[in-house]
Amino acid sequence: MAEESDLEKTESATPKRLEKAREEGQVARSRELASFALVAAGFFGVWGLSGSINAHLQSILRGAFTFDHAMVLDSHQMMIGAANASKEGMLTIFPVLAMTAFAALAAPMALGGWLLTTKTLAPKFDRLNPMTGLGRIFSSQGPIQLGMSLLKTIVVGGMAGWTIWSHKADVLGLLTKPIELALADAMHLLAVTCGMAIGGLFLVAAADVPYQMWSHAKKLRMSKEEVKREHKESEGDPHIKGKIRQQQRAAARRRMMQQVPTADVIVTNPTHFAVALKYTDGEMRAPKVVAKGVDLVAARIRELGREANVPMLEAPPLARALYHNVDLNREIPGALYGAVAQVLAWVYQLKRYKEDGGDKPDDPTDLDVPKELDKGMVSDADADQEAADTLTGDDNSNTSNGAAA
Repeated sequence: MAEESDLEKTESATPKRLEKAREEGQVARSRELASFALVAAGFFGVWGLSGSINAHLQSILRGAFTFDHAMVLDSHQMMIGAANASKEGMLTIFPVLAMTAFAALAAPMALGGWLLTTKTLAPKFDRLNPMTGLGRIFSSQGPIQLGMSLLKTIVVGGMAGWTIWSHKADVLGLLTKPIELALADAMHLLAVTCGMAIGGLFLVAAADVPYQMWSHAKKLRMSKEEVKREHKESEGDPHIKGKIRQQQRAAARRRMMQQVPTADVIVTNPTHFAVALKYTDGEMRAPKVVAKGVDLVAARIRELGREANVPMLEAPPLARALYHNVDLNREIPGALYGAVAQVLAWVYQLKRYKEDGGDKPDDPTDLDVPKELDKGMVSDADADQEAADTLTGDDNSNTSNGAAA
């Protein structure tokens, strides 16, 4: 497939695209900002520390031109003098070097932040291709970079030249002044000229920074198809997600079916719904729903219940209320305590009847089921969808139980 043109890339870069570009070393950078920061730090460092620099330079000159007859005949004294001069020289330039180093680190931080990556050090042999180099030279970036260079030359050179021209009388007047006063005035004029040149660099950097940010954002722009593809990759293929949900429901259903033989009673509709309840005195605060389903799932619950001799009770309102209002492995709500208590009492009576004989207990009728909990009959599609959602939700919220099963 042919590479998409820049005209098709109309969408802003996504956070994932920006993070990937940053990992590859692609961040907004401005050479003009770095140049301004370094020159400004050096100039103001020398200006602010001029007193200290002057003292150290005087110390170096004094040591170099002081004549001592004993030092002439002692070679060790010459090495000591050289070491002292080197020490004074380091003390002179070290503060300025520290300020410029800080500026070199702070300038990238102000625009794109620090970036430590080894990917930019990897060899790229396509850069050795002369055709690729010519393409970069004659691309749209070439004239822009040339224009920025010309602009920097014109602005910086123009401001420095204007400063000198406006002080031409002072420059010519240096010839008539004493040497000490002439040197002082010359240094002052030099400082003013350098300050104006740095001001020009600031203007160039102020114009270059927004352009570099815009150019970087444009370079990372994406087409609508790329955005859709990335969203699809991050969210997952719908078909794969559907398969995963289907497998989750199947696993949850298998675990649910394993709980049916342990239930105390199965409440049915009698054919559409089936809900299995379990209660252990002293371990549970209230009975729990250990299995529930509609249609085929309900039929399977009833089948497993018959095989395990689990009592089954036909109570349509209670079955519907339990199915719609209680999630798997959750306790029944307080509004159904009375109805479920009647059912469990019937179960205990039925168990005693099977063990000791006597009169068989009658099935409980007129169970107290609040009308707001009985949603009535629903369509097969709605019931199946609700069952699928319930199984999936239970599978996601009970991972540890599934692992144990």
